[in-house]
Amino acid sequence: MSQPYSEDAREQPMGAYDDIALYDGVRTKRVLAFFIDYAIVLALCVPVAVLIFFIGIFTLGLGFFLYPILFLLVAIPYIGLSMGGPNQATPGMRMMGIRVARLDGRPVDFMLAIVHGVLFWALNAVLTPFILLATLVLDRKQTVHDWLLGTVVVRG
Repeated sequence: MSQPYSEDAREQPMGAYDDIALYDGVRTKRVLAFFIDYAIVLALCVPVAVLIFFIGIFTLGLGFFLYPILFLLVAIPYIGLSMGGPNQATPGMRMMGIRVARLDGRPVDFMLAIVHGVLFWALNAVLTPFILLATLVLDRKQTVHDWLLGTVVVRG
């Protein structure tokens, strides 16, 4: 029978993320990582837009209906594969030296990474700049979607 998570993650104590040093400068790094990731996703939208153009031609115009969801077609796999991958961080997060971790010690999987990203965008659409205010009052400098999902962003 296969293990759903690694041996190291299972043996990690519940208080492993209580050290305040893990969160030093995370808020600023997280904002910078967002801008880096946003730029990467926008850059990846260009070749996908070209691909959708050809799909639209071959499907006699039906493929053009993919343009309104172009950003989602790029951002969801980007977040799921990078944050849900072995590094537990998007490329922007890796550049800033931070990663996502679950409080229960298990690794972030593809689906949790997608839910994390979707919740981020949904809460950001409603709360815009106020999403960062939660980091001032919640333990471990968590945002609301981190708190809801039981995740933290720590220095990696």
